[in-house]
Amino acid sequence: MSDSLDVLFRPLSIGPLELKNRFVMAPMTRNKAPNGVPGQPNAEYYRRRAAGDVGLILSEGTVIDRPASRNEKHIPFFHGEEALGGWKGVIDAVHAAGGRMGPQLWHTGATRGQSGWEPKAKVESPSGLLAPGTPRGKAMSEEDIADTVAAFASAAADAKRLGFDMVELHGAHGYLIDEFFWPGTNERDDRYGGPTIKERSRFAGEIITAVREAVGPDYPLAIRLSQWKQQEYTARLAMTPDEMTDWLQPLVDAGANILHCSQRRFWEPEFPEIDGEKGLNFAGWAKKLTGAVTISVGSVGLNGDFFSAFAGQGAEAAGLENLLERMERDEFDLIAVGRALLSDPDWVAKVRAGEPLKNFEPSALAELV
Repeated sequence: MSDSLDVLFRPLSIGPLELKNRFVMAPMTRNKAPNGVPGQPNAEYYRRRAAGDVGLILSEGTVIDRPASRNEKHIPFFHGEEALGGWKGVIDAVHAAGGRMGPQLWHTGATRGQSGWEPKAKVESPSGLLAPGTPRGKAMSEEDIADTVAAFASAAADAKRLGFDMVELHGAHGYLIDEFFWPGTNERDDRYGGPTIKERSRFAGEIITAVREAVGPDYPLAIRLSQWKQQEYTARLAMTPDEMTDWLQPLVDAGANILHCSQRRFWEPEFPEIDGEKGLNFAGWAKKLTGAVTISVGSVGLNGDFFSAFAGQGAEAAGLENLLERMERDEFDLIAVGRALLSDPDWVAKVRAGEPLKNFEPSALAELV
């Protein structure tokens, strides 16, 4: 292994979780759990990444026990005896290959899937909005909110019981938790709304508090966050570091000890007007402002961002020089890799060995490689 790569292969401990390197498999929706139940193909898919030297695997989004919590038919459940039995097979396979893994817990809110499939129940969101000025579904009652908080906590408790090493909440990309953060979809005038990001973070804070109570004080708990939304790529929740503190610090105070900071391109600075074009990215600012462990993500190892994949476009392998520079200055703690690992389960091992890396082909989206 080249000395220049050593920074990527340092171990890291987060409470009881010991990671052998700084690479994370990013959560990527596969929609390949028939009727919501993961089976042997899903277990093998994750096992191969563990065998390929990924330090931490995050599952695709798995939905909690709420009506209309998924926007595609074959997104996996993380509730019910049959689905949880399938996830037990997944984590056992990952552990047998020497890996570490957490499920990402999810509620898709008012978003639509790409296949046209629709849930039977009415979709729910903070204000019955898919996007600013675009109604869809119903506004959640306080009872709906309480039941949703409890469903997240129950799923997290099940994750720990099954033997998963940590758990992540999906609070990004315009899904339910993020719809509460975003003023474009949260027009509530009760305690879950308000003009400031701190007020609109209450729902996420209550979920984190309930999950922390369910899993205990030491269990690693992450939340994935983003400024951008699939409904509006240019959306921003925090325009300044002070606003970002108001957004993130309550989540850390509630019990999240890992912030997974999603960008379309990890090398882009979050506030270039403050620290320049090579300034801290989202994960860098999150770490600086809160002291939490942070994960960065966004087009790692490829020359195009992930939206091109949904348009049927491939991407060529790209160098890691920018990543190495940022890791060497400890800008963030972990780096999540998406499409590069989707195409090649041995990507991390090849980086370590200095072997040629594969390009990303969109055909990988159609199968569990």
